Amino acid sequence: MTNNEPSSKVKIRFSDCDPLGHLNNVKYIEYMLNAREDHVVDRYGFTYEEYSKKTGCTWVTIQHEIAYLKELKYNMEVIISSKVIAVTDRISTVELIMKEEKTGKVNAVLWMSVIHFDLKTRRSAVLLPEYQQLFQDSLYEVEEKSFAERVSKFRQYNKSK
Repeated sequence: MTNNEPSSKVKIRFSDCDPLGHLNNVKYIEYMLNAREDHVVDRYGFTYEEYSKKTGCTWVTIQHEIAYLKELKYNMEVIISSKVIAVTDRISTVELIMKEEKTGKVNAVLWMSVIHFDLKTRRSAVLLPEYQQLFQDSLYEVEEKSFAERVSKFRQYNKSK
C-alpha cells in the first residue's frame, strides 16, 4: 500500500465555463478523467490504448459518485490527484480529488468504479495476476468507508482552511 498519489496541475478554461464564469458540472468530470488518463501513464507506464491492444480488455465505468464542494471559475488553477482506493479481481474504485492550488481547499471529489471488460466476449473479465498485483501495490487506504463520510471529511477540511 502506498500514499504516493499522482497529481496534475490544470487551469480552468473559459470555454468550459457557464455565462457566470463557473465551471460546468460535467467539465469537472472531464478534467478529472483526463488527469486520470495521464496518471495511469505516469504511475503504471502504459496508456489505455496500449493495455487494450496487449490484453484485449479495457475498463468500463459502472458508477460515478461526485460531490461539488466549492465552485471553480475561469482561470483558476487546480491540482487533480487520483488513486485506487479499492480493487478486486474485476472491479476497481478510483478516487479523484480536485483542489485549488492556492488555498488547498477541495472543490470536488469523485469516486469512479470501473469493471475490467473483455472486448471480444463483451463480458467482465478477471484481471491478469500481474495487473492485480500492480494495482494492489498502489492501493491507497482511506479511513472513510462510504462516499458520504468521505465528503463530510472534506467539507470539514475546507472549513478549517
